[in-house]
Amino acid sequence: MELIRLNNGLEIEVIGSGTNTFGKEDRNYMGAINNDTTELASAITAGYRHFDTAISYRNEGVVGLAVKESGIDRDDFFLTSKIPGEPDYMGNEEAIIKAVESSLKALQTDYIDLYLVHHPWDSLEDMLAGWRVLEKYVDQGVLKAIGVSNFNEEQLAYFIEHARIKPAVNQIESHAGKWNHEIIAYSLENGIIPEAWGPLSRTTDEARAILTEIGKAYNKTWAQVVIRYQLDLGMITIPKSHNAERQKDNLAVFDFELTETERKKIAAL
Repeated sequence: MELIRLNNGLEIEVIGSGTNTFGKEDRNYMGAINNDTTELASAITAGYRHFDTAISYRNEGVVGLAVKESGIDRDDFFLTSKIPGEPDYMGNEEAIIKAVESSLKALQTDYIDLYLVHHPWDSLEDMLAGWRVLEKYVDQGVLKAIGVSNFNEEQLAYFIEHARIKPAVNQIESHAGKWNHEIIAYSLENGIIPEAWGPLSRTTDEARAILTEIGKAYNKTWAQVVIRYQLDLGMITIPKSHNAERQKDNLAVFDFELTETERKKIAAL
């Protein structure tokens, strides 16, 4: 697995696994938590060590359970979670402390590798006030890195200018049809690593056909082509699959290179 270095020196695997429907009845985002770790276990067997969860997913405890059940040292994993960007969680220091402590307990760990503000909200000043509480956790080593999610250029610029600790990551929607090239470029220009959520989602049949045709030259699937393209952009990507074979496939992207012509064709999707 290839690694990328964040702006604080921490290294992270360039491919992780999304988890937002893991450990839930009917594999439904809104389904009841059933603590089924099957998909997480197969991902760990396939070689994944980077897992992305969130308070709003309600399944931090399932991720923590899977890590414990694996028998692999906690330090060998890179765990990301997210605090909701809303007053009940980010409105004051007490609320933030409660959220962070709940994440630590659910994940059965005394530190979290990356903690993201899940969504921005209207007040840049209020967002920064909450961010400063997270910075204290970085000082304590409880949060190894902090970042943001779904931030646009204006919001990111405000943090770059005013925060003591610059965001390490900006996790954004990025997939065929909505690559979000501009915010990817802006993040990279400012030393913030962009990370793609939903990289394989919302792909039209037309786009899939084009990606499939490109993949034929390398004996790769359309999904592998998407992941390779995002890595070429300098991103981290967190595909998600409940299928053990596809989980393996999503990691098998380090043995081929896209041509410049192919990248331009993909960028235009």
